[in-house]
Amino acid sequence: MGTAVKKTISLPPELAREAQELAREQGRTLSAVVQDALRLAARERLRTEFAKAQGYWSKRAREKRILTEKDLEKYLG
Repeated sequence: MGTAVKKTISLPPELAREAQELAREQGRTLSAVVQDALRLAARERLRTEFAKAQGYWSKRAREKRILTEKDLEKYLG
């Protein structure tokens, strides 16, 4: 993982309790739980961005009647 950077964060009391309880249940540190949550949020953001891009380009392809790889080859060829 490399060198860790220490940061101070503020959480609402209920969320802090839930995070601490989750860490305790999993036998992990609070830091590890927060790291996983941030990684999951980043992954979800990328998934959302990908879906938007995919939707945009799918729409553009349909507008040009590019529905198959063969259609794409004709269009590019």
